[in-house]
Amino acid sequence: MVDRATKFREARFGLFIHWGTYSVAGFEASWPLVRGTIGWDDYHALADRFNPAAYDPVAWAALAKATGVRYAVLTSKHHDGFAMFDTKLSDYSSVQRAAGRDLVRGYVDAFRAAGILVGFYFSLSDWHHPDYPIEIVEPQQRHWRPPSGQTPNAPRSIASDPARWERYLAFTHGQVRELCENYGEIDLFWFDGDWEHTAAEWRSAELVAMIRALQPGAIVNNRLGGFGSFDPGLGDYGTPELFVPVDPPETPWETCLTINETWAYNPHDRAYKSSRELVTTLAEVASKGGNLLLNVGPTPEGTIPPEFSSRLRTIGHWLEGNREAIFAQGWGLAPGAFYGGPTTGSDAAVYLHVLGRPGGEEVIVRGLGRRRVVAASILATGAPLEFDQHRGELEQGVLRVRLPDAYHDPLMTVVKLTTAEE
Repeated sequence: MVDRATKFREARFGLFIHWGTYSVAGFEASWPLVRGTIGWDDYHALADRFNPAAYDPVAWAALAKATGVRYAVLTSKHHDGFAMFDTKLSDYSSVQRAAGRDLVRGYVDAFRAAGILVGFYFSLSDWHHPDYPIEIVEPQQRHWRPPSGQTPNAPRSIASDPARWERYLAFTHGQVRELCENYGEIDLFWFDGDWEHTAAEWRSAELVAMIRALQPGAIVNNRLGGFGSFDPGLGDYGTPELFVPVDPPETPWETCLTINETWAYNPHDRAYKSSRELVTTLAEVASKGGNLLLNVGPTPEGTIPPEFSSRLRTIGHWLEGNREAIFAQGWGLAPGAFYGGPTTGSDAAVYLHVLGRPGGEEVIVRGLGRRRVVAASILATGAPLEFDQHRGELEQGVLRVRLPDAYHDPLMTVVKLTTAEE
């Protein structure tokens, strides 16, 4: 069996799917309860309108395959507490409400059949459950729910009614157990909502131990520590959100990123990132040894909007010719060795991800040291390129590659340098 860290690193590129009752209203997942833009009763009544008649998980999986992703993560339950799966522990689920069916099941079956690793997003916080307390350990007031968004008759805090907290923990751990036991082999668990309580309060170590026993091959992210009490031993990888670290972590990591500025379906959010920006981000993440988890928000009917699907297909088309430079590659050149864009590499090759058109139709590479370039080519087409490498000690292996304008890829041109050690 491939170890979890290798399995995660080799996956490299994933599809995040935020979908739930909030899609009906066309606003962000769960957070309107915190922002006071909708009351608790009105929000949770959305479950009686969420019936995605056009949901076709096979079509979703086909799009994911065309995009070139190797894993996917679906919101099985967000902070609002609505379960998209068949849970026996609550009637607030897609099975018991308007949808009348298990929406996770179709996703698992379709993506597994397409050869894509299957992951579940699951929020430890549950703003619907009657035993979930109002007070949280996170001191930022922007994360506290106002009275309009609070569950009726919920306990004020853990300390105010410890027995209710014990019931809540049994419920939450029980739902994770259902996900572990009822859907075959699961490849990844993506937890969230941990900032509201500490790792000890969540009993995160027990939760991870259960997952390891039931799904020993599953990768688990690190959002289990709680605000101010993160325990790096609980998860397999870190999750910087909406940014690529300038100095990448030494441990496995993944940037989760929206295509526009909203996680869930929001027809009013038109701030879409371009396909070029998304491809550039994927290359930068790969050059720093990380993963990219790119998000889409399906409509309440269950379709993926064309603004998302068109960009995903464009990325997939680019990857058809350039996947060798993204997958199964490690760090490329040292910072400052190539100013044209990110680099990735292996013992046998260096990949230059060239942004835009180089001045004078030439790219310059330094820092190759004792590595001798034996061939240079356009990765996507195999077209050979002229190059000249200076081997003098003062030159430090400076390489000049002629890159004619005719070879320019408007998204990103990848130059492959085949190398040998002297």
